[in-house]
Amino acid sequence: MEIPPFELERWLDEYEPDADLMLAESGVRSLPVDRFDLDVGELGYVIPTDGEPAFRAEIADRYGRDAEEVVLTCGTQEADYLTFMSLLDEGDHSVVVSPTYQSLASVPDSIGEVTEVRTEPPEWDLSVDAVAEAMRPDTRLVVLTNPSNPTGKYLDPETMRALYDLVADEDAYLLVDEVYRMLADDPHAPAAALGPRAISAAGVSKSYGLAGARVGWVVADAEIADAVRKWKDYTTISPPLVGSHVARQALGEQEADILEANRAHARANRERVAAFLDRHGLEWFEPTGVNGFPTVPDGFENGKEFCRSVFDAESVVLAPGEVFGHPDRFRIGFGLHTEELEDGLDRIGRHIEAER
Repeated sequence: MEIPPFELERWLDEYEPDADLMLAESGVRSLPVDRFDLDVGELGYVIPTDGEPAFRAEIADRYGRDAEEVVLTCGTQEADYLTFMSLLDEGDHSVVVSPTYQSLASVPDSIGEVTEVRTEPPEWDLSVDAVAEAMRPDTRLVVLTNPSNPTGKYLDPETMRALYDLVADEDAYLLVDEVYRMLADDPHAPAAALGPRAISAAGVSKSYGLAGARVGWVVADAEIADAVRKWKDYTTISPPLVGSHVARQALGEQEADILEANRAHARANRERVAAFLDRHGLEWFEPTGVNGFPTVPDGFENGKEFCRSVFDAESVVLAPGEVFGHPDRFRIGFGLHTEELEDGLDRIGRHIEAER
């Protein structure tokens, strides 16, 4: 198994430590720890190690599934990874909808083969027919993010149903990373509610502002969930005890307040970014979530040149579109604190005007 460097993480590792402002962050500003009870007694493992049964049952109810079909993980990234390891054997074929978060293509490609189905601007619509054309007799898995990272495209329920029916008819599985779903003002039903051949991966990092809790989950048919448990025994064993304690509060009595505030925050910051892009003649698809994927300004050769120059001139970190396969774009995260976003946009705008 050979896996390529994670380009986005290497980019952030190079630029983030010395930057004044981080506008490549992909989640909502982190919630303060003092709003949660942190008393968990002794700092041991979560028992059982796939998540406390009552908490798993609460999550399962959201998907119309049983507690045994839920496995708690250390973030959504691990949920995705364990699903790949559980479902794919050497040589298996996967179809991955792009642009997407790199690991969703790199991991299955390191195990077997991947065919990419590209969505394109300006609307980033997914053609279910294109997915059908990409599938082969040995296709095991179709993979996407919904809402999309990086574009913010949120596929409608009709498209998701058609995609599920296609995958189920071919005896494959549909894996949907839905970590941004709850930032939608009116979230659609999750993928795992479509049927037994759909798998949802999610967590509290992005929509809930709790990246440091490191809690995610897989919701899948019982046989797949059992395989995920087996693989998890060889990785992190248990989800974090304190993080699980915090996540259960965030998904319980505090959820309505958290989501109302985070959606309002994302909506207001999205409007700020939209106004900024309009002032500077840049284009984007108005996203669901807190990531946008605008065009690179005129005068810059590509995303990397633009993002490096913004860092050098204004100490602001953006993510170049090259790490998502689109060198004519860059990703901007607008879930951070509003005053930081406004400062960052002012700096970026100053740099754009100085280079024109």
